[in-house]
Amino acid sequence: MHLYGTEQLINWRRELHQNPELSNQEFATTQRITRWLQQGNIRLLPLNLKTGVVAEIGQGEPLIALRADIDALPIDEKTQRPWASQTPGVMHACGHDVHTTVMLGVAHRLKQQEARLPGRVRILFQPAEETFNGAQQLIDAGALDGVQAIFGMHNAPDLPLGEFRTCGGALYANVDRFVIRIQGKGAHAARPHDGVDTIVIGSQIVTALQTLPARMFSSLDSVIVSVTRFTAGNTWNVLPHTIELEGTVRTHDAGIRDAVPEKIRTLIQGIASGFGANADLEWIAGPPALINTPQWAEFALELAQRSGYRTALASPQMGGEDFAFYLHHVPGVFINVGSASDAGLHHPAFDPDESLIEPAVNYFTQLAPRALSAVAGL
Repeated sequence: MHLYGTEQLINWRRELHQNPELSNQEFATTQRITRWLQQGNIRLLPLNLKTGVVAEIGQGEPLIALRADIDALPIDEKTQRPWASQTPGVMHACGHDVHTTVMLGVAHRLKQQEARLPGRVRILFQPAEETFNGAQQLIDAGALDGVQAIFGMHNAPDLPLGEFRTCGGALYANVDRFVIRIQGKGAHAARPHDGVDTIVIGSQIVTALQTLPARMFSSLDSVIVSVTRFTAGNTWNVLPHTIELEGTVRTHDAGIRDAVPEKIRTLIQGIASGFGANADLEWIAGPPALINTPQWAEFALELAQRSGYRTALASPQMGGEDFAFYLHHVPGVFINVGSASDAGLHHPAFDPDESLIEPAVNYFTQLAPRALSAVAGL
């Protein structure tokens, strides 16, 4: 019987779930994780981090890393669970409390076999995944120094319990954000001919942006352009002088990603100038595509099958994940396990099945020493 068994894991998960914190504000979460690790005499690295914790088990070389994310989302929970969020407007609606609990369990169980580990396992409890800047914070602080392979997970609410998915190559997309600002000429709504109607221009731009994936790139390429905000005007009888659009572009290929901003800029400026308006584009690059190392993807799938998971190759997804930053420095793999929630990620009723925790802990507890041995054999 494990000292830190299923009941303890569930208790940790529920305490985390009741006390969610937003990205870069995970101070109490950091304190909880630190306390629970220290209870098992697990070594903590003295890195210069505002939030987040990095633990290490074992001695010598080689060195691999496991990663969990710890932040929550600005969502008001609607699950009605006894352990629902006690913080209005903040919720673990992506399951990062589950991921954190899994890696806490792995840390404690690896500690019990520390003397037999053929190297070191570093466990990253990372802040700010939802804002896509937490991984880079840990990299800058040195959390990846010396690491020879890295592994991470995400729960998948659309998969039933016991399902395991990953693949070599691109699993998640490049995630970029854009803001389009259009400047026309305000006028009375009864005299539109006296102005330059930014709402009409913006509406045409929203429609025209859909020609990027449909007509400016091959239909075989992965390109999504979504306008998610259209801000215009402040009263009913005035044509606004300026408007602002915001949205996201998702791609898998780096070359296509690089080509998109100029195509958007050319398109919006052409439409705006045709009406006598000006348009400018602000492009905010997010995390790159998450590209799994094929050898580690195969390794992860084989171990999952031996561990009792039902395995299959994952299809590339258009969501984003800042674990991608780690994989641009060291090889590794990111995997999905089924969490069987009727509501999806980032939904106020998202409710992952806690039964996924124990098998995931067992899986990563087996993976760590096997991965160390595999790295040593390279």
